[in-house]
Amino acid sequence: MLIAADKFKGSLTAVEVAEHVTAGLRRAAPGLEVSAVPVADGGDGTVAAALAAGFTRHEARVTGPTGVPVTATFALRGDGTAVVEMAEASGLQHLPRGVFAPLTATTYGTGELLLAALDAGATSIVFGVGGSATTDGGAGMLAALGARFLDADGEPVAPGGGPLRDLATADLSGLDPRLATTAIVLASDVDNPLTGPKGAPAVYGPQKGASEEDVATLDAALAHYAEVLERAVGPRAAEHALAPGAGAAGGIGYGALVGLGADFRPGIDVMLDVLGFAPALAKATFVITGEGSLDEQTLHGKAPAGVAAAARAAGLDVVAVCGRLQLSPEALTAAGIRRAYALADLESDPARCMAEAGPLLERAAAQLARDFLV
Repeated sequence: MLIAADKFKGSLTAVEVAEHVTAGLRRAAPGLEVSAVPVADGGDGTVAAALAAGFTRHEARVTGPTGVPVTATFALRGDGTAVVEMAEASGLQHLPRGVFAPLTATTYGTGELLLAALDAGATSIVFGVGGSATTDGGAGMLAALGARFLDADGEPVAPGGGPLRDLATADLSGLDPRLATTAIVLASDVDNPLTGPKGAPAVYGPQKGASEEDVATLDAALAHYAEVLERAVGPRAAEHALAPGAGAAGGIGYGALVGLGADFRPGIDVMLDVLGFAPALAKATFVITGEGSLDEQTLHGKAPAGVAAAARAAGLDVVAVCGRLQLSPEALTAAGIRRAYALADLESDPARCMAEAGPLLERAAAQLARDFLV
């Protein structure tokens, strides 16, 4: 049995999911051989998955999204591969509870975290983006890495996406020279462009506290930002603004594409490679995947869909565990998942379901084993 599940957000990490599923399976089938590859799709939890796969933990003190210092973690492997998660530095979890900063939150700390990875010896970086508190197009990140963004008076523009409306000139010539020889992969399950009806402000701004007026301000500011960058680096800046992934994590994807020369790849594909999923799959005869909510978003690049696709290609059966299930049996089948076991079917109260996710997951896994293995 191979367990390759993502976290249950708000209740269990991917490692804890694997532990509870293993315990439940062995309750029904004591001699069962079980292995686990905790997975992530580039969003929050990506570094944790890398650490579970044997990467070394590193910490850095960096600037949080509101300017308050935070401690951020990244993962590094002996071959020079680093996994950097922007949410560690610039994520929503670093905002005071219930207090958003849609116009002023900055990705500066993410740039500092990338510098820390380079200082630690990284020669290739998997840059996972998602869960951000920011909509600054990656300007803060690039500034921390040596870029200059100036207003008409030659002063640095203030942090955040809103002040980019005052941007007059951009200079990327001061970017850390190590970036030119570092392979950077932008890992995300988001393929939105930078601006417009499907852009970062319109689609994700409200999740970060942006009002309709804020969304309009941010969209105009990011469009202006792209125009200034086009004057600075040429037509590729405009091309990247329309590229899939540019709108990821408040437009930090755009900053990575333009300033870091990053290559965009679906996060789950990247992470399965980095985490050693293929060798584990080669030894498996049955696969269990899952995440907190199996829903329409799952089908668009989330971890369970990526795991199921790879397992199906290898001719293996896949079942899923989840907190709640919002996909029809037909949709599950189309995704390559034979059946899903939802904790909400065992405990209808959402708060109790999350609080008791571990024991409930063991019950679900035991039933899974009885249905398929015993």
